[in-house]
Amino acid sequence: MDNQGPLTRSFYLLTYGCQMNTRDSEIISGLMKNNGFIAAARLEEADLVIFNTCSVRHSAENKVYGKLGEVNKLKLSRPGMLIAFGGCMAQLPEVVSKLKNRGVDIIFGTHNLHQLPQLVERVLSGEKKAIEVWDEHGEVIEELPSVRQEGVSAFVNIMYGCDNFCSYCIVPYTRGRERSRRPQDIIKELQELAGDGFKEVTLLGQNVNSYGRGLNEIIDFAELLQMADKVEGLERIRFTTSHPKDVSDRLIDTIAEGRKICEHIHVPLQAGSNTVLKRMNRGYTREHYLELTQKMRERIPGVSITSDLIVGFPGETEADFQDTLDMVQKVRFNGAFTFMYSVRTGTVAQKYSDQIELAVKQERLMRLNQEQYKIALNINKGLEGSVQEVLVDGPSKTNPAKLTGRTRQNHIVIFSGAEDLIGKLINVKITEGKTFSIFGQLQEETNEP
Repeated sequence: MDNQGPLTRSFYLLTYGCQMNTRDSEIISGLMKNNGFIAAARLEEADLVIFNTCSVRHSAENKVYGKLGEVNKLKLSRPGMLIAFGGCMAQLPEVVSKLKNRGVDIIFGTHNLHQLPQLVERVLSGEKKAIEVWDEHGEVIEELPSVRQEGVSAFVNIMYGCDNFCSYCIVPYTRGRERSRRPQDIIKELQELAGDGFKEVTLLGQNVNSYGRGLNEIIDFAELLQMADKVEGLERIRFTTSHPKDVSDRLIDTIAEGRKICEHIHVPLQAGSNTVLKRMNRGYTREHYLELTQKMRERIPGVSITSDLIVGFPGETEADFQDTLDMVQKVRFNGAFTFMYSVRTGTVAQKYSDQIELAVKQERLMRLNQEQYKIALNINKGLEGSVQEVLVDGPSKTNPAKLTGRTRQNHIVIFSGAEDLIGKLINVKITEGKTFSIFGQLQEETNEP
């Protein structure tokens, strides 16, 4: 490939991070294909390598830098290869400074990913480097092309950005302030997905409960869910993430009443100590969270509640950690993503002087996981003998000879069945519950009515 333009114009996309980044990568793929590029089967065959990055923790950044080093070695043997770098890391000025000397040709941010094809063309036309990172977001851009990942489920952004400024989190700085998509644009996308054969959608936002802010019309997330519940062809609606301080009674009732809205709420607790929650700037107390989750259990039959939990936040005492364990025992999460706190440059918590030693954080994480795994196993064992509605995703990753799917409560179920079941809703009798997965058999094979 030279500056007159590549012969094949192929690209390879490396995606890191959350569902938001996965969805962004679908749009990046659509943009590149609309501009004459084809997807390369292997990184080594690509004329253009695109990094879509995550900056939630330094460990995520280090992983990206490691891969960038590998690609740069490959670039030495393929002088025409271009490297484009985008995503959350690209929004950080210190990262952009580093990248200028690391073989990167194109840099773009989260707010202007739609400009990527133009930036690539600028370099192909002779510019040495094309760097365009917006400090502020612009208007939400609709109708961007997209290459969806294969499967029965799809991600749909309903809003972008975050206004919460938790003291440990970089997201408001990399994703900008909250802005919502218009409901008619969201519903149109849902209808198109249903028409394309997708059975399930996950509505995405850093805090979906803030949906509606910034729009001219008065609408909240509960109302959007009610509208989505009426889209013909869709079978299931999920969403993530819910901030505990913004979950309304109306939202809980909407989930309970919705035919397609799944009985699963991911509502990050982060810590069980009021002292730690305050330092995290979470905006709620443990008492509020307990009352909220009790309300969910009472109003939404069979609801699954999952969470994010951080141990070793600066200043966390053993008593604070015990409060977290106490909350885990009281709420009984179906599942939880657990993390050791790690310093994130650019956040308020980075400046706290009372950082916790690594060994203490490791030990607390181990104790937390032991408690949570015990609860998850108990809950999954309790499903044995029940018949669950399962949406079949495809072959199991752990055993390709079997199929895997999810219940409405987001439990992973592994069972034997024919490939023509993929994409269908079926009934599965649960035969064995383990900590991280559940096993079952097709209801038709159980000889039960």
